[in-house]
Amino acid sequence: MIGLISATAAGAAARDRLVAAWPDRTRVYDGRAYDGVGDAVRRAFAECEQLVCFLATGAVVRLVAPLLSDKASDPGVVCVDEAGRFAVSLVGGHEGGANELALAVGGLLGAEPVVTTATDAVGIPGLDTLGLPVEGDVAGVTRALLDGEPVALAAETPWPLPPVPFAERGAYTVRLTDRAVEPGAREVLLRPPSLVVGVGASKGAPVDEVLGLVEGALRDAGLSVRSVAELATVDAKRDEPGIVEAAARLGVPVVTYSAEELAGVEVPNPSDAPLAAVGTPSVAEASALARGGELLVPKRKSERTDGQPAMATCAVVRRPGRGRLAVVGLGPGARDLLTPRAKAELERAAVLVGLDQYVDQIRDLLRPGTRILESGLGAEEERARTAVEEARRGQAVALIGSGDAGVYAMASPALAEASDDIDVVGVPGVTAALAAGAILGAPLGHDHVSISLSDLHTPWEVIERRVRAAAEADIVVTFYNPRSRGRDWQLPKALSILAEHREPTTPVGVVRNASRPDGTSRLTTLAELDPAWVDMMTVVTVGNTATRDIAGRMVTPRGYRWQEEPK
Repeated sequence: MIGLISATAAGAAARDRLVAAWPDRTRVYDGRAYDGVGDAVRRAFAECEQLVCFLATGAVVRLVAPLLSDKASDPGVVCVDEAGRFAVSLVGGHEGGANELALAVGGLLGAEPVVTTATDAVGIPGLDTLGLPVEGDVAGVTRALLDGEPVALAAETPWPLPPVPFAERGAYTVRLTDRAVEPGAREVLLRPPSLVVGVGASKGAPVDEVLGLVEGALRDAGLSVRSVAELATVDAKRDEPGIVEAAARLGVPVVTYSAEELAGVEVPNPSDAPLAAVGTPSVAEASALARGGELLVPKRKSERTDGQPAMATCAVVRRPGRGRLAVVGLGPGARDLLTPRAKAELERAAVLVGLDQYVDQIRDLLRPGTRILESGLGAEEERARTAVEEARRGQAVALIGSGDAGVYAMASPALAEASDDIDVVGVPGVTAALAAGAILGAPLGHDHVSISLSDLHTPWEVIERRVRAAAEADIVVTFYNPRSRGRDWQLPKALSILAEHREPTTPVGVVRNASRPDGTSRLTTLAELDPAWVDMMTVVTVGNTATRDIAGRMVTPRGYRWQEEPK
């Protein structure tokens, strides 16, 4: 919960804008309703994970200073001046999420976010922001990175990381390890989620017995519980309370496999007992090994002090780090239509692959040290292969495309190249059709279809058949790639097919460079559309028989029973 603290009418006005945007995430603490603003801050500090104070920075410093105890548990605090000009990350930039909150608040209020955390200011990712548990001299090693001193990376377990300026050797070290070791002087330990614990349990197995078995197995093997990625078991045990609660206490998910899948996994210690109970000769070892890896702890049983039979078994496997490919949609071009998730993936990437003109759009969002592999038009399949190959080398890769990467963009060729040896993440983006539709009005209010008129990859006979089917079905059509210098007849042909089923007065929207500063749009009709207005940067949206031009806006009703038009 985000506590919003204000003391004046101006602060309350800005506060209420956040309440409207985040109704389920915010709680209001009006200083005028409490015993002064200090009481409001104290209450919010105790009750909320983050605070936004619409007060002077000096006042907030004095109010929260006596409340601070530990940066790992203190709320993140953002301070906004009453004029709404700046959103200052004051306390808990990383651990409390104040840096991200300042950016989000700034975006909603039109304020300039102010982030003074050193790593964020210079573009070096903080060691505590890499998404991995961290231990050791975080401040000292981070300061060395900022000062340009050599910091060595000792990767006992390879794992995809964002670009960090590591050296081959140095007086400071970042060790990537899942072993239960203590950090040395001038050292930081990063804990990759490389361990999978397979668990079998009898019905009603106590959580303490399951958890004690897991923790004991890790301890005896010299492994860190902080590197456990998941508990794995058979489908029949997905709701077993002892397993579910043990996973909850460890803070990891429960992943399950069918008995048939587990029966096909070769294990060193099969048994008749689980075969009779759930249909597979192994649960613990097989579920831990189901996706490959090195068996570190063979099946072991829990030990009971009451003389009763063991009710739980476990096995531990180390999975090698997998490369990560994020296929990122950049949206139609406007920076404010680039999603926060897309920005996060761009910052996370150690390697960026993309069309040169798209790389130029987001180059400023990349961290220093990001390796950029760019190419020109027509090299889509080559870019897809390159991105997958880099991910297979264990890199964190972002493959970018315009609009949504899954719509006439890079996701399809990339996933055709990728196998199950890498992790693939799709990041959706605002498509050109959606951006154009928002400019035109509401042309996509009912069933609609997008059709590319480019016959470079699809035979024209197939395209024409699809256009004809959409025409006969009375579906709104958005044409991508409608016309180029070498393809000037396809759009008139497609429009003529639609004209066989729709009136000449059918509204048609023509939008070029949707959402960009040089964007243009016009609303015309099927009869009046001039193909010369159209090029490859344009999308053309043709309405159905119910689409209307209302006050200069293209509107398709949600149903075919059109209401009386406004007079």
